[in-house]
Amino acid sequence: MGDVAAKMKVMPESPDVDLDALEDRLESVLPEGAEIRGYDRDDVAFGLVALLTTVVVPDDSGGTEAVEEAFRDVDGVESITVESVGRL
Repeated sequence: MGDVAAKMKVMPESPDVDLDALEDRLESVLPEGAEIRGYDRDDVAFGLVALLTTVVVPDDSGGTEAVEEAFRDVDGVESITVESVGRL
C-alpha cells in the first residue's frame, strides 16, 4: 500500500491566533504514521488567514479522519476542511 496526501484548510478562531504557534500545535497532535509536508497561508477576509496544510498518511490508516479529529481538538482551531486528497 502507498500513502495518501491531503490538502487541509485549517481555519483559526480569530485573526489574533499566532499561526506559527498553531503550526507547532498541529504537528504535536499528529497521529502515528502521519506527517505534515508543508504549510501555505491563505488570506480569507478581515485579517483572517487560514493554514493550508499538506498531510501525508498511510493508505491503510483509514484516510484523514484521525488527523481531522486531532486537529479539531487543537487550541485556536475553528474548523478543518479537506480540500483535496490523492495517492502518492
